[in-house]
Amino acid sequence: MAKPLMAKATAVWLVDNTTISFKQIADFVGMHELEVQGIADGDVAAGVKGFDPIANNQLTQEEIDTAQGNPLHKLKLKFNPAASGEEKRRGPRYTPLSKRQDRPNSILWLVKFHPELSDGQIAKLVGTTKPTIQSIRERTHWNIANMQPIDPVALGLCKQSELDAVVQKAAAKKAAEGGVMSDDERRRLVSTEQSLEMDAAPKIPTAIEGLETFSLSDDVEDKEDDEPIVDADSFFNLPKGGADEDEDDDLRP
Repeated sequence: MAKPLMAKATAVWLVDNTTISFKQIADFVGMHELEVQGIADGDVAAGVKGFDPIANNQLTQEEIDTAQGNPLHKLKLKFNPAASGEEKRRGPRYTPLSKRQDRPNSILWLVKFHPELSDGQIAKLVGTTKPTIQSIRERTHWNIANMQPIDPVALGLCKQSELDAVVQKAAAKKAAEGGVMSDDERRRLVSTEQSLEMDAAPKIPTAIEGLETFSLSDDVEDKEDDEPIVDADSFFNLPKGGADEDEDDDLRP
């Protein structure tokens, strides 16, 4: 249910000028019943000036009279046609002045690592305009030479849960349209929660690295069987000399 403007000041006025119960006033202004009782006792909202809901077009006198006569009656805020649709008004996300200079870097990061996101999704995520996104996509931005892609979550421009939700939505849309994604795109579309819940891949110790390709085959065994076994003593058995060696011995003094 919609709440009145200046709820605490409205509660002060209703306590001072009507006999409506604390519970009825608390339900109407969105406060706790004990807070309204504290207003009546002077412990809460001391010095707050009452805000007349009748003069400010939030309640009618008939509604107040009905509530005073029936303790179970719930006060209803008067319909104001001028305020119709105010809660549904939307606009670009507000970005603090200190972070606006980093916004192009975050857009460049989203364009580079999440090309599946539309300009509208990026605009809502980091609070920018479509012409700015388009200029960065086409690399016609005036400062494109000095820009570096930076994660918008690291810059504080959005939450990780918001980024994951937008990416998952883009993935579902692409899958519904029949688009084929590469393995690299599939990895990027996994949310942070899903990535942290995955089992870690087993790693091979460095001491036995390379042994996973080692194998014994029959060809190697056959080759070893064919090679003759060399005896160590054979290295010391020198071949017998011929006639040339005898002649050399005769010529020696």
